[in-house]
Amino acid sequence: MSSFKIRGGKPLTGEITPQGAKNEALQILSATLLSEEPVTIHRVPNIVDVNRLIELISDMGATVEKLDKETYRFICKDIDVHFLESQEYTNKAASLRGSIMILGPLLARYGKAKIPRPGGDKIGRRRLDTHFIGFQNLGAKFDYSKQEGFYRIDASDLNGCYMHLDEASVTGTANIIMAAVLAKGKTTIYNAACEPYLQQLCAMLNRMGAKITGVGSNLLHIEGVECLGGTEHTLLPDMIEVGSFIGLAAMTQSKITIKDAGVAHLGLIPEVFKRLGIKLNINGNDIVVPAQNHYEIETFIDGSIMTVADAPWPGFTPDLLSIVLVTAIQAKGTVLVHQKMFESRLFFVDKLIDMGAQIILCDPHRATVIGLDRKQFLRGITMSSPDIRAGVSLLIAALSAEGESTILNVEQIDRGYQDIEDRLRALGADIQRVD
Repeated sequence: MSSFKIRGGKPLTGEITPQGAKNEALQILSATLLSEEPVTIHRVPNIVDVNRLIELISDMGATVEKLDKETYRFICKDIDVHFLESQEYTNKAASLRGSIMILGPLLARYGKAKIPRPGGDKIGRRRLDTHFIGFQNLGAKFDYSKQEGFYRIDASDLNGCYMHLDEASVTGTANIIMAAVLAKGKTTIYNAACEPYLQQLCAMLNRMGAKITGVGSNLLHIEGVECLGGTEHTLLPDMIEVGSFIGLAAMTQSKITIKDAGVAHLGLIPEVFKRLGIKLNINGNDIVVPAQNHYEIETFIDGSIMTVADAPWPGFTPDLLSIVLVTAIQAKGTVLVHQKMFESRLFFVDKLIDMGAQIILCDPHRATVIGLDRKQFLRGITMSSPDIRAGVSLLIAALSAEGESTILNVEQIDRGYQDIEDRLRALGADIQRVD
């Protein structure tokens, strides 16, 4: 296992470019399984979860070519569905939560699939009901064996239908769309997720020959087609990295320019950080965060404490609540962070409290941060990264703290952030990886 040794309290400066979006990549790479023709994907991030999915697709019989550092070509003509019966598939699919995204394409093209219970972050219950209910609505039959820990799906006769999703699940909506594009007849999905990465998936599928309308809304219409062709696709910048770098600049009193930030696709992210008192200068597609010695959290119009909560798009993404929480530590004022989706994602605050933060964990979903207003600095400690987003939040805290910090289990951070220590060192951070 690896760890980071960090000496904090040092202002950073320079430019940093966000990687291609991890959450989009997992959908887009899975969608290559829908076609026999070449599909080329640009701006693919070099991170553990994405690399594992590429390896899994290759193991299934796809021809995968790495054309340059961030570009891959996939030809999924000869997929071996018998590979799904192997122990190798079981081990690899179980270690990657993103493996759930291959189900829709496999059901659409081959009429059957199986998958072990996927792994991923330990941030609370992450149910898969929306995926499977959607497949059932299309005519699939599935069985879950508790003894084997396997989901088995028979989808030999998929037919379009109307469905109203029980929740606007991004991965659930994406999986259902990928199954429906090759189903017979018309599918209507109401209460569909509509975040930018899902819009990107629909745009790519339409270029391949799919017939999807209503893209960008929560009401999608899909006319099934016989087959899909090839295409090229470029991933958006990762909005979670953009938010992480904004928080990093604020906490370390640094001037950082975030290049090619995909400003048009960030939704409420800039506005939420502005409510924390952080100044942002938008210059075309770049975001300049000036060095600030002081930033003050707004209150609501009636003077009550600001609340930042997650919500389905176009609401605020849950993946940035951990970053908002850590950024508020050195603000002036108080904010309530309400993580509605996952009941274990805020448990890392005990480490921040050990560093000197003033945080009250109200319950598994809510934490109140009382800003220090730089009247005292955080102190370096030894801590462990419980998941991707908490890991980066602890990294931001460590870079702002006095003294040396050690972050263990940084493989969690590697799952979502590409070459993070090298990119931070380019900004002037004192960070080393220890194996």
